[in-house]
Amino acid sequence: MSNDKLIIDSSVLLSELKNANQEMGQVIDSIRQIAQHTNLLSLNSAIEAARAGEAGRGFSVVADEIKKLATRSLTSTKESTKIIENIQSKANEIMAVRTADVAFDTIDKVDRNLFERNCDAQAWAGFDKVKNCLNTTDPDRFSIANTLLKKLVDIYEVYLDLYVLDTEGTIVAAGVHHEFIGQNMADRVWFKEAKSANAISVSDLYLSSLDRLPTVAYTCPIRNDEGHILGYFSTRFNWTFIYDIIESARIGKNGDIFIINNEGYVIASRTRKGILSDNLKHLEAAQLAMKGETYGYIFEKDTLGTKIYGYAHTRGYNAYKGKNWSALVSETL
Repeated sequence: MSNDKLIIDSSVLLSELKNANQEMGQVIDSIRQIAQHTNLLSLNSAIEAARAGEAGRGFSVVADEIKKLATRSLTSTKESTKIIENIQSKANEIMAVRTADVAFDTIDKVDRNLFERNCDAQAWAGFDKVKNCLNTTDPDRFSIANTLLKKLVDIYEVYLDLYVLDTEGTIVAAGVHHEFIGQNMADRVWFKEAKSANAISVSDLYLSSLDRLPTVAYTCPIRNDEGHILGYFSTRFNWTFIYDIIESARIGKNGDIFIINNEGYVIASRTRKGILSDNLKHLEAAQLAMKGETYGYIFEKDTLGTKIYGYAHTRGYNAYKGKNWSALVSETL
């Protein structure tokens, strides 16, 4: 048997567990109704036997047996109900833990991906062709840098563009959008943060004014051999690649998954809608995650019924400390 056939889709198992849980609830209702009907039959039999008097003596014996049956039925119903409800409770917990696990796995994969982007920017800021365009007078230095940046964009595929800026924030080289060369970025938040940090700086997700696409900017100082800052190397991560992680998450067909920033705004979702506009901070699960709780789950009721919310807060990865983002996964019971 191939490995592909051995893979178990946990989202299917979760759906089957949910259906079995609902069926157990229906069984409880059926047992309860039978017990109630038996008890009512017992009462009616006793009344009819009393009305019949001496002639109903035989029927009275039957009524007593029905009463005993009704009593045992009610007792058994309570015991069965308690057992089934306990099974349901455990089943709900299993689904909840699984939901939280998916949230944890998702934010961990996001962190690992962004850690790699963090490494890229720092490594490329040290390339000679990048440094040379800022500390030499070679007339070809900028075209050489442009060619290198374009090659990196093509090879790595996950970047919208790469830029080299001088210390004043002016773009002097670009991999894709050469029309941006000469524009000054000194007033942009990502540039100010990098200059203030004097080290690599990672922006939150934002809509780039340069190409109107959601992106994360990694901006790292470019230093000469003596450690003096010559300028800055800045990358634009193509955020759509994060959806490879979102779409691979194994959740039910009616489930949902979100990545939220430290203010609760949605920065990724299964539907790709509401990005940087929808806010989930009204959810208790989001509040717990935003406070820094690493991992957990809660049950919340809404107009559609009860939902499980699994949540996980970023832990960062190695030198990348994360951006205080969180993952939320919801499943309807």
